[in-house]
Amino acid sequence: MIRSVFMLTGFCLFAGIAFAQPNTLTRAEKKEGWKLLFDGTTMNGWHKYGGTPVGSAWKANNGMICLDTSIKENWQIKDGGDIVSDEEYGNFDLKLEWKISKDGNSGIILFIHEDKQAYTWPWMTGPEMQVLDNDGHPDGKLIKHRAGDLYDLISCSKETVKGPGEWNEVEVKSLNGKLDLFLNGVNVVSTIMWDDNWRKMIAGSKFASMKDFGTYKQGRIGLQDHGNEVCFRNIRILKL
Repeated sequence: MIRSVFMLTGFCLFAGIAFAQPNTLTRAEKKEGWKLLFDGTTMNGWHKYGGTPVGSAWKANNGMICLDTSIKENWQIKDGGDIVSDEEYGNFDLKLEWKISKDGNSGIILFIHEDKQAYTWPWMTGPEMQVLDNDGHPDGKLIKHRAGDLYDLISCSKETVKGPGEWNEVEVKSLNGKLDLFLNGVNVVSTIMWDDNWRKMIAGSKFASMKDFGTYKQGRIGLQDHGNEVCFRNIRILKL
């Protein structure tokens, strides 16, 4: 059978099946209201936590945002640091892909309240979906610290993570306090935020002393510099 490939704006049609090219939106996604948080070539729409421009260690090239770890500075990277979205989000559907280096660690942080004088780090206010090489990084030996976990709060219901250097697909849905995390198509965490059980979980975690952690109902989305090579792509969001 002869198969044809037709390249159209934003997507590829192969044997009658349409699929999106990296860092683009299909016509259907555009109609639904999806927006790109990464255009594939620039760091537009992002800044370093605290308000300064994105540092030179975060590089947008080859359709990816990657952290160049060639120059360390303490436990993070010189001219790196955690980066956050320019916009804040409350109810949303977020999709992206990540790949981590061998022994690597990073994270996707949600509901960040950006006030560096009050909160030195974005994870002092925002819960994190863990990005990790489970087999290589020491956090992989800790419960609630593995890839896909809601870090230090809830473990994955099922581990679906792919290994170092492989792309992992993430979806995060937040709607009126209901939070769902998906990793490679599987709903691995589902919880209700801001109720008594949420507060009880925080009180039993490493964030117990951070009085405002997990309390904000709107905030920025962050990508973590944990000192290891990590790449992200296809970052897109739909306000719900």
